[in-house]
Amino acid sequence: MTPPAWLHSLSLVYGLLSIASALYVLADILLLGRRQRMWIMEVVWPLTLLYWGPLGLPFYWRIGRRRGERPMWQYAFAGATHCGAGCALGDFIGDWLVFALGFTLFGSDLLGKFLFGFVLAYLFGIAFQYFSVAPMRGLGLWDGIVAAVKIDTLSLLAYQVGMFGWMALRAWMLPGLQPTQWTYWFMMQIAMVLGFWTTFPVNWWLIARGIKERM
Repeated sequence: MTPPAWLHSLSLVYGLLSIASALYVLADILLLGRRQRMWIMEVVWPLTLLYWGPLGLPFYWRIGRRRGERPMWQYAFAGATHCGAGCALGDFIGDWLVFALGFTLFGSDLLGKFLFGFVLAYLFGIAFQYFSVAPMRGLGLWDGIVAAVKIDTLSLLAYQVGMFGWMALRAWMLPGLQPTQWTYWFMMQIAMVLGFWTTFPVNWWLIARGIKERM
């Protein structure tokens, strides 16, 4: 099914604005001295703006630039960006791999994307979490990986609930979209933001319980 012209135009404009937003944040961090307390967040924030687009800029200005103590919702938001960045990166790469390989699961490319996306998102999520928790707790490689798995698993599952739910709905509403189309990625941006909000309360709980570090 060919998406309507207005949706294609909206997707193109918002996609370009999202790329510009991510580049702005990257420049703000690296060139204008807004360095993060943890280096991994200097990767997380640009990735977050890639899928949030310009709507994410107010959150970056208020949270990403802030120093010192914050209200709890901002710690939870930063924690959700951390989880979301690893998931988004894994799903982005997974979708392209499924498309390039023509991979299907039980005859469905959507299920193939679920499989590739979940596995890659989990691996990236653990890696992102490792580079947060290991330095903050002074953990070695193995202990850091174990801690990252414990922290990231529940957060990632919550993220994928929102994301996969929208992906399934999108596949029903607009079947046939491919990663070569701007509309496809606009739909994926919506999916990623919904995943962000389903993992947000989980991150709040994890931080409040002392399971996940405040970032």
